[in-house]
Amino acid sequence: MKSTFAAAFAVIASFSVFAAGPVPAVPDDARATIAKALKVDPDDVTPSPVVGLYQVKHRHEFAYASADGRYLLRGDLIDLKSREEITENQRRADRLEALNALGNQNMIEFAPKPPVKAQYVVTVFTDVDCGYCRKLHSQIQEFNAKGIAIRYAFFPRSGPDTDSWYRAESVWCSDNREAALTKAKLGQDVEKKSCPNPVAREYQLGTELGVRGTPAMIMPNGEMVPGYIPPDDLAAHLAGADKEPEPLAN
Repeated sequence: MKSTFAAAFAVIASFSVFAAGPVPAVPDDARATIAKALKVDPDDVTPSPVVGLYQVKHRHEFAYASADGRYLLRGDLIDLKSREEITENQRRADRLEALNALGNQNMIEFAPKPPVKAQYVVTVFTDVDCGYCRKLHSQIQEFNAKGIAIRYAFFPRSGPDTDSWYRAESVWCSDNREAALTKAKLGQDVEKKSCPNPVAREYQLGTELGVRGTPAMIMPNGEMVPGYIPPDDLAAHLAGADKEPEPLAN
């Protein structure tokens, strides 16, 4: 499927024909044909609101295929009538599901302390040696004061078997992970330790979710925002995400 997604691209001429009413189920023969053509599990072929197109998921990628398995369309599907970003909403739900499967116990969280309550939890893929990751962490108390909990997952940009990777593992294996992570982000040495750890799993997940640099933030609604965001701006962004989206420009 990976090679098929990378190589195949088709332009399907019309997006003006949308299914009216409930989205019809995928016919069994179409599901089997698409699954065989794209080498995916039949359960990963699901309905789409466009007549003749079916949504296909491979790991954390989404695309659309014709019933005969001949055409594959990669790109975002948007309902111009309702302004719903159909594909992006699927991605957001998928990200949240993936983080839930990873488990909070496999991340390091810096949460507000009473009397401040956490209104939002933002997951951040982080590298202990990344400059903007360090800047973000230097303001952790400001994020917390605004009711934002920061939950870290490791994403050493240099990849496996590198100093950043080993430092991430040592942080996880420390007796006090929060203190060790803060030391690492200050550029201080952390005692080298090894133990079962989630670094490889988190790095793989980040790669599959499309993380290309750090910090990469995943918001409570599943939106992924690359790069550093100051505390005030992040608080405003989160508050705005709770509101009805602005209509697309005509």
